Amino acid sequence: MLESVPAGYLVDSPTLERHGVTRQLAHRYVESNWLEPVIRGLYRRPSSANGDLNWRTVVRSLQHIMGYSSIVGGHTALEEQGLAQYLSISGERSIHLYGAAHPTWLRRLNEADQFVLHGSKLFDNGADATTDVDTNAGPIVCSTPERAILELIDELPKQESFQIVDTAFEGLASASPRRFKNLLGACRSVKVKRLFFVFADKHAHAWRRHLFPDDIDLGSGPRALVEEGRFHPRYKISVPADLLPESLNPDGT
Repeated sequence: MLESVPAGYLVDSPTLERHGVTRQLAHRYVESNWLEPVIRGLYRRPSSANGDLNWRTVVRSLQHIMGYSSIVGGHTALEEQGLAQYLSISGERSIHLYGAAHPTWLRRLNEADQFVLHGSKLFDNGADATTDVDTNAGPIVCSTPERAILELIDELPKQESFQIVDTAFEGLASASPRRFKNLLGACRSVKVKRLFFVFADKHAHAWRRHLFPDDIDLGSGPRALVEEGRFHPRYKISVPADLLPESLNPDGT
């Protein structure tokens, strides 16, 4: 078990126990300098380069050593694929992880980069759209750009800004319309699907002409999203005035 954990990587108590390493035995490994404690129930393999814990090492350990379903998604996945910028006034970076179950110790890590944990309810089962993103120390499993932008839209308007989403959409010129169609069909959020087409219409990438709103369940009735927004005439959801079609006046008429 220990030989399968590279130097500097993490392993938690449940993973050790699945391989027959009890807490008592793990304590002996700590005394023998084969493991070093990080927080309760979490250990790291000693390394000559050990320093502050990098979030990518945490994620690689989650995915490739401990086998959790956590994947990097939303804003972070777009950043890792060069499709969004990291912008934070506070200096802290939010690392967005999506999955059915995350280890509880993620919330106890005392790191500068804060993990934001999401469930897997945005899509029906089977909407598996992930990709391996290479980093200097190995691959990280991330949402594809198509899935990540829908995850980002889901954060509107409270956790993300329309400007951030709008900027990210600019970089999606080479996105896959087939993947978008599959994801939109599996998406459970009417808000996300309507806003997707609002942004898609505005940016008019070549793939937009292969997607047909009538093929997607966009729900019925108007949806109020932005208090001082204007209702989009086609998708019946309130948005900032600059997202309305250019042929309309700012008041939506």
